[in-house]
Amino acid sequence: MHKHLIAALAAFALSAPAAFAAGAAPTDPQIAHIAYTAGVIDIDAAKLAVQKSKDKEVVAFAKDMMRDHEAVNKQATDLLKKLNVKPEDNDTSKSLTSDAKAELKKLSKLKGAAFDKAYIDNEVAYHKKVNDALQTTLIPAAQNPDLKSLLETGLKMFQGHEQHAEHVASMMK
Repeated sequence: MHKHLIAALAAFALSAPAAFAAGAAPTDPQIAHIAYTAGVIDIDAAKLAVQKSKDKEVVAFAKDMMRDHEAVNKQATDLLKKLNVKPEDNDTSKSLTSDAKAELKKLSKLKGAAFDKAYIDNEVAYHKKVNDALQTTLIPAAQNPDLKSLLETGLKMFQGHEQHAEHVASMMK
């Protein structure tokens, strides 16, 4: 339901609080769609890293991202089915998708160490922004206690991802 990476979420994290502050807070169906979309974006970036990278640390990190984000997205989907809530597409999730396509296109043109560095640097930035968006916008706006709990659990996991990405990045310098 959530997840990180790619500059797309960075754009969300910077724009969403201001956008929602100007109007109504996001609804639970919108939050669900935003978080799920963010997870899919990170999964797609991780798949690209597994395919392109030859660095064992980068590949291991990417596989962790795929595993964790797929698990969280499954939990989210199961919760939404249980609650009979349909995720609601919105301007934020549409923007995330558009931005992610552009970022994946940039990453796909890179090779070797240049790809690895760009992917990991993006993961660090993406996780910081996603974690900030979860803390400042999505979790506070969530009304359903089960959704809020899932987002809080995801935040703890994603904070670990941010630290892991920073560690991998520090090994590349």
